[in-house]
Amino acid sequence: MRILHIMGTLDPAAGGPSQSVRVLMSYASIGYVGEVVTLDDPEAPWLKTLAFPVHPLGPVGSTYGFNPKLVPWIKANRHRFDGVVVNGLWQYCGLAARRALSGTNTPYLVFTHGMLDPYFKHAFPLKHAKKWPYWLLAEYWNLRGAYRVLFTSEAEKQLAEESFWLHRWNPYVVPYGAKGPAGDLEAMKQIFLDQCPQVKDKRYLLFLGRIHRKKGCDLLVDAFAKVAAADPELHLVMAGPDPQQWSAELQQTAFKAGIADRIHWPGMITGDAKWGAFYGAEAFILPSHQENFGIAVAEAMACGTPVLLSDKVNIADEIANDGAGFMEPDTLDGTLHLLQRWIATSPQQREQMAQQAQRSFKERYDMQQTAKTIIQLFEAANHHS
Repeated sequence: MRILHIMGTLDPAAGGPSQSVRVLMSYASIGYVGEVVTLDDPEAPWLKTLAFPVHPLGPVGSTYGFNPKLVPWIKANRHRFDGVVVNGLWQYCGLAARRALSGTNTPYLVFTHGMLDPYFKHAFPLKHAKKWPYWLLAEYWNLRGAYRVLFTSEAEKQLAEESFWLHRWNPYVVPYGAKGPAGDLEAMKQIFLDQCPQVKDKRYLLFLGRIHRKKGCDLLVDAFAKVAAADPELHLVMAGPDPQQWSAELQQTAFKAGIADRIHWPGMITGDAKWGAFYGAEAFILPSHQENFGIAVAEAMACGTPVLLSDKVNIADEIANDGAGFMEPDTLDGTLHLLQRWIATSPQQREQMAQQAQRSFKERYDMQQTAKTIIQLFEAANHHS
């Protein structure tokens, strides 16, 4: 099955969609053979080490990413693919796919990646008002024209209908997740410690994601300050890129609370260092205000690391029910309760949660199931056409 992915960028710092496409491209052994067309600059450093064909048509001059080369490129190459996957909304990619594929036998899927969550409507009402004209003129029709619109959970599918009153498409909930680590566990831990030597021989909780207001980083720093005295040996690692240059302010908060020496900021960590951070952590924590899935959650569980999540992470409910982690509201009190509950958990209970995390990952969040589902959808689409 030859599959084309269309997306704005493959930059790892852009978050989940970039990571998920990289993982999907690693399943050639089960028949998922693909290429990616992006709006990236051909000189972008993150394109240098990829093991699959990429066609970077950028650079582009705006976040919308209009690019006159995209439609002609898709038209010229569509015959080579059994199906096309558009990743994300609000960029030219979706409109280009519909223009190039409308009236042809090549089906396309749209992976919304959480971008229809009503959180954005409430958090950024002005931005939402600006999206309405584009929704009416283009985005809604891009989704209507798709063979299926993909969501990663039942919760995400239902929430998507709350963003705009105009919503009719063919939804499909696909399994989603991550690919577990491969390699020497102790070596990976050491690679992480080389990047964050302050936690050598220390117990720590791990936050891994963008240092971003949506992720509730301020709640985490404030809550950690409140529980720090209850567990004086516990540290916190805040790993991830900082696009809003917010960490300086958060570090100042930690300094004023007298715990600056117990919160560590190694920046963005990838590859073996990332897996080492998960393996070394007591638990992974994500007090996010909006998370349609959270690939880092699945990655933590793949390493047998329990997860402490806000109720706005769409998969938190099922994880808590499995016994692989805790869930509390995305508030300061909720984040405080997550930390207090973890500190109060016995070593025996923690071990049970760790084992359950790995079991739940295998049952629910192994990305190979996503690849198989996309293949099946395109087989069905091509059978009907």
